[in-house]
Amino acid sequence: MPRPVLHEVQIHTAVRGKLASYGSDIIQEVQAAVEKNEIVVVGMGMNPFPRKARKLLDAAGLAYKYLGYGSYLSQYRRRLPLKLWTGWPTFPMVFVKGLLIGGANDLERLIASGALKSKV
Repeated sequence: MPRPVLHEVQIHTAVRGKLASYGSDIIQEVQAAVEKNEIVVVGMGMNPFPRKARKLLDAAGLAYKYLGYGSYLSQYRRRLPLKLWTGWPTFPMVFVKGLLIGGANDLERLIASGALKSKV
């Protein structure tokens, strides 16, 4: 599923390095968590949907790693690279077995379908 992204030749050489490294620390942090945990929820405070995702996972007895980055007004610039990296525009970002499955409502459908079950 390709999405439009500027080709490197359309980006001035003076800013390519800045683009390549923009937000690399937060992206690496999320990538590391996704590699180490079967389920990862990336969220933010004050947003009810990351809380909904966590409640769904708790109710289903599923273990997960939660990474929270600020709230609506704090750390929004820090969260932006995650949106650019994934292409997913909202929080939470839910990863299951290394795959971005979407947000809280997508997680709810996955659990309801029986595709995601507790191992206990």
